Amino acid sequence: MMKNVFFLFVLLTTCSVFGQARNEYTAIDHMMASIPAKDTQTTSAIANYINTHFSSDNDKIRAVFFWTASNISYDVPNMNSREQKETSEEKINEALQTRKGVCIHYAEVFHDLAQKVGIESAIIGGYTKQQGGVNYVSHAWCGAKINNKWYVFDPTWGSGFVNKKTYIRKINNAFFKAEPWKIIATHLPFDYMWQFLTYPVSPKEFVSGKPENTTAKTAFDYESAITNYQTLSETEQSVATVARIEQAGGKNSAISEYLDVKKSQINYTRQSKVIADFNEVVKAYNEGVYELNNFIQYRNRQFKPHVSDEALKNMMAVTMTKLLYSQKLLNSIGFVDRTNMETVNSMRKSMTETMREANQQEVFVTKYLSKSKLVRKSMFYKLRTEYL
Repeated sequence: MMKNVFFLFVLLTTCSVFGQARNEYTAIDHMMASIPAKDTQTTSAIANYINTHFSSDNDKIRAVFFWTASNISYDVPNMNSREQKETSEEKINEALQTRKGVCIHYAEVFHDLAQKVGIESAIIGGYTKQQGGVNYVSHAWCGAKINNKWYVFDPTWGSGFVNKKTYIRKINNAFFKAEPWKIIATHLPFDYMWQFLTYPVSPKEFVSGKPENTTAKTAFDYESAITNYQTLSETEQSVATVARIEQAGGKNSAISEYLDVKKSQINYTRQSKVIADFNEVVKAYNEGVYELNNFIQYRNRQFKPHVSDEALKNMMAVTMTKLLYSQKLLNSIGFVDRTNMETVNSMRKSMTETMREANQQEVFVTKYLSKSKLVRKSMFYKLRTEYL
């Protein structure tokens, strides 16, 4: 999540670092500037327009960048507000409806469009340098893979700048398809995997501006790391991200806040899964208890109306199967926090007592079926109407 956004007047100084790239994309920009209003209501419609008019990934990504940077205005009044807990879809819809946003809105729109035109993309969180000093405030930008190579795109910084609290749109191509080794001078991802560098820059190096000798570093295969990352679940991705950030060291206020958010997300996701899994346990357990109660009531009626021995055996087998399944589900639940521990322990206790009762009933059935019909009649005694 982004706490704040980068002050866009830094573009006046960073332009001298990167140099304003010659615009080789006039024809593409003109085509995107001519997109009918009816085709700009959703990212799907915009992506369809791009796919219809352009064929190469290089042209498509330019179209994505230009549309995003030239159609979303920087939301100056909210530049220092915390990111709302909205979904990606909600952020995108808000940006398209209001045509305003902060860095995360630009990044979400760019990322969604890139994916919908068939380009591998990622939203990158990190912090930046402005006017030669580090700004320990979270920022969001993007990476996209063009012709098997990762490049960096910052549609926020590339859209214009703020002068005296007024947003001025001015497309800055320095932040379009930037080489990773260049843009690392001003953009440091929290997770070094998204630097797209064989020898990632550490937080310490970023702050000092003095690179360490690469001979003292271990080469990092970011391509393999990203490929593996993409196979992980969302929670596993977050865990891997936290591990890399902590491994890199150099903790500061921006990193600490980001780690706190990530760890909270991990815990929330895990506990949400625990709750969902526990609800499945409750469902399976209740089904088992229902079968057990039916059996006890049937036994209280001295197994009347009579059924075959096989049917009686199956009745007990169904009960045991459902109870054992609920027990298996409960045992498979992962880490449980203190908030949910009491509930889980209470279920475990109830399940133990229920299994004890079910086992006694199973022993009775086994013994009952081993006796002659004459002896069986003498084996009944009154049980409570139901178990639970």
